[in-house]
Amino acid sequence: MQALTFERFGGPEVLEYLELPTPPVPAGSVQVRMGAAGLNFADIYRRKGNYVLHGKPPHIGGYEGVGTIIAVGEGVNGWQVGDRIGFADVPFCHATRINVPVDHALRLPQALSDVEAASILLQGLTAQYLINDSVQVQAGDRALVHAAAGGVGQILTRMLVARGAQVYALVSSAHKQQIALKNGAAAAFTYQQDWVAQIAALTDGGVEYAFDSVGITLQQSIDALRPGGRVVTFGMAGGEAPAISAYHLMMDSKGVVGGDLWTYLNSGEARRERAERLFASWQNGEFTLPHIETFPLSEGAAAHRRLEDRSFAGKIVLLNDRD
Repeated sequence: MQALTFERFGGPEVLEYLELPTPPVPAGSVQVRMGAAGLNFADIYRRKGNYVLHGKPPHIGGYEGVGTIIAVGEGVNGWQVGDRIGFADVPFCHATRINVPVDHALRLPQALSDVEAASILLQGLTAQYLINDSVQVQAGDRALVHAAAGGVGQILTRMLVARGAQVYALVSSAHKQQIALKNGAAAAFTYQQDWVAQIAALTDGGVEYAFDSVGITLQQSIDALRPGGRVVTFGMAGGEAPAISAYHLMMDSKGVVGGDLWTYLNSGEARRERAERLFASWQNGEFTLPHIETFPLSEGAAAHRRLEDRSFAGKIVLLNDRD
């Protein structure tokens, strides 16, 4: 099989497209010929050495993808060679072959292509748990969404608007402000503005919820809350979050909730149920597919550079172009 790999940490130049032995199929798993795999910022962080890695070098990134079953391991029922399969939490999928434990296997709607499915699994399931599990957003609530023109941010904004919430979006450029507004945000600000003060003025005191994937902005997100509000912190794209004062949280009855998708993808039943809800949400028009750009897996370094380009807004999908 071929795989996009790295043996040392660094920029996109450390990535190599290598021929590696195809692993045997373990019991309880199916082997998949990959068709499309999502590229996410977690893959960037792993390449840089800032995130959890599994296995030994050469390291292979990727967690979400779609492909076709080519072999079935012992003890597997309900799946057969030729079936199309998706997954959101299986490591090493930036390769042409991957073994998928059946508890992680997802059936996909016919209406979604491989590329489309690979573009929404991780980010869609993330947006879903943020507004249903970390907090429970209701119609009429006001919510601050960081990185609102990114993959999670765009889906999250649309899901919130569909629920009847007002969204106040934060983005890095004027171009991305327009993207957030097209997705239904009531207002969009850049990080260069005094967004805490502007949100307070527009909301008569602050928002009920703030969804912060940036990290270093945590204290400002807390400041943008109204009394009794909650921040969900679920990423550190801008750097590690600062220490916060429990005293100041207590004085305004504010709170900070940590968010991680793996907490909720904790069984085969949970994965299937959440994926079915995500697909129904898409089919009902509660969110739309992001802007998608595709790259051959063999050109993975270029794909990493594109994702790190601050002008990019959307989703990058890697295609199996060799096998």
